[in-house]
Amino acid sequence: MSEPDWAPLTGFRVAVTSARRAEELGMLLERRGASVTSAAAITMVPLPDDEALRAHTEALIDAPPDIVIATTGIGFRGWIAAADGWGLANDLTAALGNARIVSRGPKATGALRAAGLPEEWSPESESSREVLHYLVEGGIAGKHIAVQLHGATDDWDPFPEFLDELRAAGAQVVPIRVYRWHPAPRNGEFDQLVMGIADEKFDAVSFTSAPAVASVLMRATELEIEDRLLAALRTNVHAMCVGPVTARPLVRLGVPTSAPERMRLGALARHITDELPLLCARTTRVAGHVLEIRGTCVLVDGEVKAVSPAGMATIRALAHRPGAVVSRHALLSALPGSGTDTHAVETAVLRLRTALGDKNIVSTVVKRGYRLAVDEDLVHA
Repeated sequence: MSEPDWAPLTGFRVAVTSARRAEELGMLLERRGASVTSAAAITMVPLPDDEALRAHTEALIDAPPDIVIATTGIGFRGWIAAADGWGLANDLTAALGNARIVSRGPKATGALRAAGLPEEWSPESESSREVLHYLVEGGIAGKHIAVQLHGATDDWDPFPEFLDELRAAGAQVVPIRVYRWHPAPRNGEFDQLVMGIADEKFDAVSFTSAPAVASVLMRATELEIEDRLLAALRTNVHAMCVGPVTARPLVRLGVPTSAPERMRLGALARHITDELPLLCARTTRVAGHVLEIRGTCVLVDGEVKAVSPAGMATIRALAHRPGAVVSRHALLSALPGSGTDTHAVETAVLRLRTALGDKNIVSTVVKRGYRLAVDEDLVHA
């Protein structure tokens, strides 16, 4: 039996928003057959230039905290590295060394230990909610707590409820915003990517940080396409997030999200590979063939058929109600552009039949339109 000429993600279009390791994620997805479009959603403020971080660091050295919470490994390591560049690393670790230290997960724990700061406790789940419960149950009223945050701005934090609940429990909270970010520049590739999501030109969009989600939503608002973007993410463009913290801004807006069990880049790529065909592919038995409709191609009996954008729009419209007759005017409205001549539909159907290799897959219903010649044993619609 010959090997198939397609990979698990053949025919699927994935948008990548990562600022870091975007090339690595893109390569992982492309190796699995996906068509990848990448544009960084954010730009980072260089740590040596971050005067706000330096001011907070000096303040903690002068008034050491009672409790330190490390949320990310890269963020904590970056903080120590920045302090070292300012000649403050020894003073900072000395100030933190007398505090109770809680880590959100194994990467943060590793960064703490590398700095000579052993953690008091860390949840196996890597959940900020468990960290909160642990501290509140032990009593934190009046305590001075430093929370290392990753990917914040001056007016946006990735864990707003977490910080609010610490304050509600009586703590004095000092957010340490490491790796602050700005949205990507206007009128560039990122704008095109955001508009592409709103126009449903992708089957999925990957997010590896909550700031990237925030940046996409902010840019959609600036472009006045927020409603269209959210409608796309709630229906045909699937949000694939590296973990629950990243997904949270979307969940609040009623956007379905999907994430791997492990919050790792490789796990996200595998998750997209496993889940996207289940979410997007439409499989039907038509005219004795197994037809699988993907984002940019059709598989007929396991063989990839290259189909034009007009052909893909046509077959998706026909497959929306498999076997039902779709009028020429309805098909015309589904075609790219804003044509008014139904002759364009006849041309699209003719070319679609040629691409699929069997003219019987799409049936003509005289004076009514076209339909997929669906077999009685419909597999999946």
